[in-house]
Amino acid sequence: MVKLYDGRLAVKIAGVDWVTPITTGSGTFGFGLEFTDFLDLNKVGAITTKGTSLLPNPGNKGQRAVETPAGMLNSIGLENPGSEYFLKETLPKLRKYNTPVIVNIYGHSVEEYAQVAEKLNVDGVDMIEINISCPNVKEGGLVFGTDKNMAAKVVKAVKKATSKPVITKLSPNVTDIVDMALAVEDAGTDVISMINTLLGTKIDIETQKPVLGNVVGGLSGPCVKPVAVRMIYQVAQKVHIPIIGMGGIMNGADAIEFMLAGASAVAVGTANFVQPDIAEKIALEMLQYMNRKGIKNVTEIVGKAFR
Repeated sequence: MVKLYDGRLAVKIAGVDWVTPITTGSGTFGFGLEFTDFLDLNKVGAITTKGTSLLPNPGNKGQRAVETPAGMLNSIGLENPGSEYFLKETLPKLRKYNTPVIVNIYGHSVEEYAQVAEKLNVDGVDMIEINISCPNVKEGGLVFGTDKNMAAKVVKAVKKATSKPVITKLSPNVTDIVDMALAVEDAGTDVISMINTLLGTKIDIETQKPVLGNVVGGLSGPCVKPVAVRMIYQVAQKVHIPIIGMGGIMNGADAIEFMLAGASAVAVGTANFVQPDIAEKIALEMLQYMNRKGIKNVTEIVGKAFR
């Protein structure tokens, strides 16, 4: 049987085989099943689910998304049906595909992160991605992702609770992204994904009030790409584990740029809202680039900008 994309886009991330280096950004692709009318999930490197918590979460009230120049703001509030629903209703359907499943998880305490990870330590879940950009309720509202010591505690707890490879998703809203990356690497994460959304606000000049019900939202899309590429370029030269790069990837050229900066794989997020089959189109555009440059396997370009 001929390998998908002739195997030239195949990558191995923390021991897990992907047919392409492209996954879907958490929160932008639902649980993957919502996109099956537009895209063959077997042609995606991996499916990253929306954030999943121990118990169901209704999310934020009021308007939860708004367009901005070259991007969008969202304050969905991590709405999801909970881990029990995912295991009973969603995972059996995802297992019909050959594509690895990455479950993004979050919690409001170190213990809760570990509980979710342990519950999802089942067949059919291939990797766990930790969203550390959540308020730490027990520590007075501090966000785990902005304190390297708290982030390290979460990583250690999750690693202890699961046998799956662990991905830690870094927030860009920190003073030193390299310091944070080194902290979670030392704590044992198998992979780093970056970057999560930047913080932003939009005000309606007619009502003279914030548009989003939560006032502050996460900024994503092409406007954040230079920030993401810069951070990956810095981190990739210091860590010894794979990076999944994300932040404004809209086409094959963007994906190539992230990999040249040091990412071993990429995640497509906001672009899914614009073009639901974009993950496959980006893969084909990457192949065209490789043909033009005489590149035999996509792994050849990883970190080439600084090597």
